[in-house]
Amino acid sequence: MRNGNSVEVVIGGAGFAGLALAIALRQGLGDPFTVAVIDPALAHAQSKDPRASAIAAAARRLFEAIKVWDPVAENAQPILDMVVTDSKLDDAVRPTFLAFGGEVEEGEPFAHMVENRHLVDALVAKAKKLGVGLRAGAVTNFETNNNSVKVSLSSGDPISARLLVGADGAHSMIRERADITTHGWNYDQSAIVTTVAHEREHNGRAEEHFLPAGPFAILPLTGKRCSIVWTEKAREAERIVALPDAEFHAELEKRFGLHLGEIRVVGPRRAFPLGLFTAREFIGERLALVGDAAHIIHPIAGQGLNMGLRDVAALAEAIVDAARLGLDPGGPDVLERYQRWRRFDTMMMGVATDGLNRLFSNHSDVLRLARDIGLGLVERMPALKRMFIREAAGFTGDVPKLLKGEAL
Repeated sequence: MRNGNSVEVVIGGAGFAGLALAIALRQGLGDPFTVAVIDPALAHAQSKDPRASAIAAAARRLFEAIKVWDPVAENAQPILDMVVTDSKLDDAVRPTFLAFGGEVEEGEPFAHMVENRHLVDALVAKAKKLGVGLRAGAVTNFETNNNSVKVSLSSGDPISARLLVGADGAHSMIRERADITTHGWNYDQSAIVTTVAHEREHNGRAEEHFLPAGPFAILPLTGKRCSIVWTEKAREAERIVALPDAEFHAELEKRFGLHLGEIRVVGPRRAFPLGLFTAREFIGERLALVGDAAHIIHPIAGQGLNMGLRDVAALAEAIVDAARLGLDPGGPDVLERYQRWRRFDTMMMGVATDGLNRLFSNHSDVLRLARDIGLGLVERMPALKRMFIREAAGFTGDVPKLLKGEAL
């Protein structure tokens, strides 16, 4: 399958997951294995995504393995330590109940903060260099038969493949066309996301302030800047985002504090609805779902993007192993291996983040006392803290090769 309208794998979606998967497959299998990525965003010369993401250590190893980390390293801020507080909004003092050192291994931070645009641009450049077919457009429909899947594009030019991958986000059209339902619920919460500049150095410290409405996270970026992920009830988030600049600043400062000196908003402010949703199946006939198309979790643990990259590592390894044996990369055995690998981990992370959100996002003094006692106990148990750090870094369970930094 080598002509322009016939490839081995079509990937719908050019976000982190879709581009990383395309690169991993091309690196693992070389020129005979052709891959196309379809996304309307590819019409733009550079990414316009203003957000930033926490890249866990295992995900960073994946990016190193596919050789896209070096171009973004200078724009990546290591998280050197993290503190957790629990208080009411108007409390004069926010005592630290839990503090984590930032290294998962000696000299290796458990996470880095990277602005999305830098990483997407590096992924696009690497994909082009490797000969991945990048097409600006959208997957509009598809039909499968025993040997291939015929994919319809918004451009009108169909393309056939042996596997279609849905990496097209939470509102995945590919998942919908495959008639794969999701189960889960909305939280009636939204995350307000923006970038803040401040007077003093953050020294690589991340902060998670648990407030009754939800967590308020201060995540360090390069320079004297931080990314804010601020959870509120959905209606309250809409109100806050719509405030005039001075009033928005007052609400922000009330939560951010003055420990980093004067602050000012230097990026767009947006509110994103939060929920927990998991696809009932991660696969279909000649179809696999990855990233947000397969699962959405609460950002309370900063694991959403990293879960998607775990999908990428598992699916890439399953496909590469099969193709090297001369097997069909879109065959049911390959896809079942991927689904078995990812379903349990995804469900457990969903349960964990849902439980944390319900425990911390409430006004109950009884629950606050109980969780503060729990945080205090964890603070006094170094072995348990190390376990949490390794979990957050992505090094627990059956870890695919790419997440260990190993080439396929």
